[in-house]
Amino acid sequence: MTSRHQAVVSQQQRGGIVPAGKQKAAAGADGKNRRALGDIGNLVNVRVAEGKPQPQINRPITRSFGAQLLANAQAAAAAAAAANKKAVAIPVDGAVGKAGAKATKKDVIKAKPENVTTAVVADIDERAKQMSKCSISSHGKSSRKTIHTLSSVLTARSKAACGVTDRPKELIHNIDAADGDDQLAVVDYVEDIYKFYKLAENSSRPHDYMDSQVEINAKMRAILADWIIEVHHKFELMPETLYLTFYIIDRYLSMETVMRRELQLVGVCAMLIACKYEEIWAPEVNDFICISDRAYTREQILVMEKGILNKLEWNLTVPTPYVFLVRFLKAAICDKEMEHMVFFFAELGMMQYSMIMYCPSMVAASAVYAARCTLKKSPLWTETLQRHTGFSEKQLLDCTHILVNSHSAAPESKLKVVYKKYSNEQFGAVSLHPPATKLIEELKASSSSRK
Repeated sequence: MTSRHQAVVSQQQRGGIVPAGKQKAAAGADGKNRRALGDIGNLVNVRVAEGKPQPQINRPITRSFGAQLLANAQAAAAAAAAANKKAVAIPVDGAVGKAGAKATKKDVIKAKPENVTTAVVADIDERAKQMSKCSISSHGKSSRKTIHTLSSVLTARSKAACGVTDRPKELIHNIDAADGDDQLAVVDYVEDIYKFYKLAENSSRPHDYMDSQVEINAKMRAILADWIIEVHHKFELMPETLYLTFYIIDRYLSMETVMRRELQLVGVCAMLIACKYEEIWAPEVNDFICISDRAYTREQILVMEKGILNKLEWNLTVPTPYVFLVRFLKAAICDKEMEHMVFFFAELGMMQYSMIMYCPSMVAASAVYAARCTLKKSPLWTETLQRHTGFSEKQLLDCTHILVNSHSAAPESKLKVVYKKYSNEQFGAVSLHPPATKLIEELKASSSSRK
């Protein structure tokens, strides 16, 4: 009897039969507590005491707030599960009477608010999970399926047909990374040096002078250029000397009118000045007298040398195409064959008077582009080359077209010193490659159609 009485008393305390006064007081206290919880956490939608819907407080659910709601919901669900286990009446000695039946009914009635709370908790749990999925999908892959519309399919096919694809952007290669420990490479200053070269190349450029010359034409200049390249090769001079020689010739002719009989003298003196500036062991004046078949005396050479230097105001430190060729070859990350091909096109360009209209950096970049087209490199132009040259493919097409046409005409030309020089195995016989005339014409036609 004692144990059964204790069980019934504990059952009444857990949710069984409770006196009416205490039941009202408990309901009022429960309503206040639930109202307070509803105001704080926005978890309860129905007031137990009044039965009126409670206005909700809308708060944006952020990732952190969603995680907090999920944690709170899980804790509340665990607490509710524990409370439900405690609220189940355990009959003693297997007897079930009216009191037991009433207690079970009361348990069901008492459990309704707990079930409501559990449902709300489950709803919050679901919302928190959805927010978590949304945040993951927004930072990762989208949870929605990709819908391919007719317009998107047609656009993709049109791009594929035109050769326009959404390829990932090529990374720009750091061409100076390997020379960090080489003090002669001046990695810390090389970018600033070439920025200065780009600014200075236009201030000292020779302008179009052929119309102002009375007895000289472009064909005579080409004959002189062919002879100078041959002399340079026989003397085994530095490449810097050759490019500076042509700069001195064009600069002087753009400032001074020269007779036909003195044109070769200008070339001889220009090479002598360039050798004194660039070479360690420069050829003597007598060497130039012999190489010109004694057409000029020593006095004539020295007088012309002084006249050229005075006209140029002794300013010989200028950016020639060679300084840009060295940098652009490094940006092209090329092999020896590519290097020989680039210099082949650069020397072909020196023989063409029409190339004087282009700045040295563009001539150098066009030589690299023409070499890549001839050797069928892929891609023809890279982001690294565009970054360091400052030119796009479209900007180089006109200048490159002149170089490629020169390559095409070189085998049949009377002035073929450059072609023979680079057909030798010493230079990889690069001049024997088929010219890229057709490819350049297609690229120019494609560029024109896009306009």
